[in-house]
Amino acid sequence: MDLVALADFNLVARHGGFGKAARASNRPKATLSRRVTELEAALELRLFERGARNLKLTEEGRALHERTAALLIEIDETASAIVSGAEKPRGRLRVSAPLLLSQTAMGKIAAGFALKYPDVKLEVTTEDRAVDMIEEGYDLVIRVNPDPDESLVGRAFLHDRLVVVASPDLPRLAGENAAPGVVRGSGDRQTWSVTTPKGPAKIKIEPVLVLSSLIMVRDAVRAGVGAARLPISLVTHDLNDGSLTHWGDIEGSDIALWALYPSRRLLSARVSAFLDFLKQAFPNGTPDELASYIGR
Repeated sequence: MDLVALADFNLVARHGGFGKAARASNRPKATLSRRVTELEAALELRLFERGARNLKLTEEGRALHERTAALLIEIDETASAIVSGAEKPRGRLRVSAPLLLSQTAMGKIAAGFALKYPDVKLEVTTEDRAVDMIEEGYDLVIRVNPDPDESLVGRAFLHDRLVVVASPDLPRLAGENAAPGVVRGSGDRQTWSVTTPKGPAKIKIEPVLVLSSLIMVRDAVRAGVGAARLPISLVTHDLNDGSLTHWGDIEGSDIALWALYPSRRLLSARVSAFLDFLKQAFPNGTPDELASYIGR
């Protein structure tokens, strides 16, 4: 197989078209088209569905792209490492991270990594959805309690849990009485099952605010509007100084943040460096470490 043609095919697949690939690589569109046509002829397969205005991978093209894109990157990085005489992290590193981690800690993580590895161009995007790493060109994704995925491997590097907190001035109601609540998502009346030092308990909540961000929820709770379920790392400082009170731990709310990457034998130097940097930032992966890292 012609590796140059294969590399050009992956370039076009990654950018979603000959024109975009030509502009990104500063190469003639006609050359890329010819290379891909030659590869299709050699394989006796159609790799792209060519429409009037768009280009779409066939099932065979998608399979070839998924299985060869990472390998070509590894070949290129290995060659670069040999030339430079050291396995020094370099090149672009694309990371997808969830919203809350991005808002609270990722800026500091990214800055520290950039200072330590100036030859790596780190790009971090915020996504709570499950991105397609291959299709969207990510090297690593950070996810909360991810579903099992045979195509990905990784490690949990942080742990957290949900707690119910409120202003000290907000009375905790018992029985059928519902406390005002600040919630993310549904605005319906809710019952939260918690664990307290005295044992299991139920907290009835009547939502008075429905917000889309946990940072917004925390700020509203600080203002005394109502009780809320929040990661303990996000409110540790408020609990320690008494500005918020702890009503209980949400049952079964253990949270694990995973760093995931495509399953393959070799990791790129830049992905390995980023994983090591996360481990150094959070050596034990506890909520207290994250709270300290975030600060006030």
